[in-house]
Amino acid sequence: MRILAMPLVILVIALVIYLMIIATRGPSRAERTKAIRPAKWTTATEMKDGHTIVLVRQVAAGRGESLELARQVIAEIPDVAPDWEQRYHEAMAEARSRASALQIESD
Repeated sequence: MRILAMPLVILVIALVIYLMIIATRGPSRAERTKAIRPAKWTTATEMKDGHTIVLVRQVAAGRGESLELARQVIAEIPDVAPDWEQRYHEAMAEARSRASALQIESD
C-alpha cells in the first residue's frame, strides 16, 4: 500500500502545480481570439485636467473584465468654454458616427 501512496502524492502535487500555472498565466491565444472577435466600438467621455474628452473605444470582454483594444479621441473641450454644450453634442454625434463606421468595417 505504501508503494502506491508515493506515486499518488507525486501525482496530486503535479496536478496542483499544473492548476496553479494555468490559473496564473495570461489568456491563451484562443481566449484572446475569442475576446477580440466580439469587440465593439463604443463612444465614451472622460473628464481630465479641466477638459471633457469625447472618444471612441474598441472594447472586448475578457475574463470578466473589459479590455480596451483601441481608442480615438474625437474632441477635447475645455470645461469653461462658453459653447461647451453645443461642442459636446457635436462631438458626441461625430463619435457615434465614427463608432458606427468602425464597427461596420470590423464586422
